[in-house]
Amino acid sequence: MVAMSREEELAERLQAVRERIAAAEQAAGRESGSVRLLPVTKFHPASDIATLRELGVTAVAENREQEARDKAAAVPDVDIHMIGQIQTKKANSVARWAACVHSVDSVRLAEALDRGMALAIERGDRPADELPCLIQLSLDGDTSRGGVAADGVDKLADFLANADHLTFAGLMCVPPREWEARAAFSQAAEVLHGLESRFGRTLEFSAGMSGDLAEAIACGSTIVRVGTAILGPRPLP
Repeated sequence: MVAMSREEELAERLQAVRERIAAAEQAAGRESGSVRLLPVTKFHPASDIATLRELGVTAVAENREQEARDKAAAVPDVDIHMIGQIQTKKANSVARWAACVHSVDSVRLAEALDRGMALAIERGDRPADELPCLIQLSLDGDTSRGGVAADGVDKLADFLANADHLTFAGLMCVPPREWEARAAFSQAAEVLHGLESRFGRTLEFSAGMSGDLAEAIACGSTIVRVGTAILGPRPLP
């Protein structure tokens, strides 16, 4: 048997995930195409991102600043979303290349990103003058793994909504270890709906990964972040 090429492998995996999303949308009674697929490409080479681009993917997600920065330079026609924790000292760099940040978890970080955006715009490092930001919610309140506790969400949302160069785009969550996925996503959705009522507009809900995307979609996810199911096992760093 002839082994599949990497392009064939990615195409097959990508199609399978797209079919899973479509089935989950249908099962949840949602409109087809209401959920956006964001492949997570961490530890995989920039050549995989280029291949995904040929397969119709226009945006991917990364966890680590330096790796993401290098890939943004290597494949400039694909948007890179930052979904990992960000050190405040890295905010200037993230502001130069990120199309969106899903992991804003403090006013201090948001302030640094806003300053980084102002600097990037002044230097001509990016064409867009606003950076969409999602708040990462910590459902169990353990912020050591990233995220802001529910009682800090409103303050952070207010800052993002009023920042000069940031826009408040929505909420991101990862179910805490040992939590049942659907219960976690349902709880996060309640927080999201409260924010939508407060701001009077629809917000993005970044929730669901390879193993729990159906549960996330059932709870209203608009963006699923899928790595292994598309890219396969991560190569050793």
